[in-house]
Amino acid sequence: MFKFFESIGKYTLLMQKVFSRPEKRSIYYTRIMHEMETLGLNSIGLTAIISIFIGSAVTLQMAITLESPFIPQFMIGYATREVMILEFSSTVLALILAGKVGSNIASEIGTMRITEQIDALEIMGVNSASYLILPKIVATIFFFPFLAIFSMLIGIAGGYGIAEITGIMNPTDYVEGLRYYFYTSEITYSLVKMVFFAFCITSISAYCGYYAKGNSLEVGKASTRAVVISSIAIMICNLVLTQLIRT
Repeated sequence: MFKFFESIGKYTLLMQKVFSRPEKRSIYYTRIMHEMETLGLNSIGLTAIISIFIGSAVTLQMAITLESPFIPQFMIGYATREVMILEFSSTVLALILAGKVGSNIASEIGTMRITEQIDALEIMGVNSASYLILPKIVATIFFFPFLAIFSMLIGIAGGYGIAEITGIMNPTDYVEGLRYYFYTSEITYSLVKMVFFAFCITSISAYCGYYAKGNSLEVGKASTRAVVISSIAIMICNLVLTQLIRT
C-alpha cells in the first residue's frame, strides 16, 4: 500500500514537472509533429485492420443471433453501429493502442534513462520531463480522436462489406439500421473518452519509462508494467466517464 501511494506521488510530481517551464515553442512544434507521425500515423494500419474485421465479425454475429421473424433486420446495422461507436472505437481501441504506443513510449524513455541521456539533458539545464513527455501527450491527445473516428468508419464499412459479400442480410436494411435513432452525442462521448484514454496511456507509459532503473532487462519490465497499468487505468476511466456522461 505504501508503494502504491509512493507511485501516485511520484507520478503527480512528474506531471507537475511536465507541464511547467516549457522550452522554446519552435522546438516543441517540431517534436509534436514528429510524435504525431510516430505514435499516430504509424498506428493507422493496425487500427484499420482490427476495425474492419471487428465490424465484419459483429455484423455476422448479430445476423446469426438475431435471426428471427420478430426482429427486423435493420437492427443488425443499428447494433453494429452502437458497438463500434460506443465501445470498440474508444475503449477497445485504446487498449490496443496501450499495447502498441504505450510500450513504445516506455521503452524509448526507459532506454534514455538507463543510458544516462536524461541525466545529460538535466545537466544542460533542460527540463527533461517536459521536453520528452509533453510533446507525446499533446500528439496523442490530438491524434487519437482521429483514430477513433477512422475506426468507426472502417468498422461500419466492414459490416456493410460482409453483408454485401455473404448475403447474410440486405445491405439496404444495414444502412437503414445505421441511420436508426442516431445521435451525434454518441460520437462526442466516444471522442471525449479517447482524449482521456490518450492522456492515461501516454503519461503512465512515460512515467514507467522515466523511472526505469538498472539494465536493458528493466526496460522490458517497464514496458510490460506500462501496458498493464495503462489498461487498468483505461477501464477505470471508462467506467467513471460513462457514469458521468451517459447518466
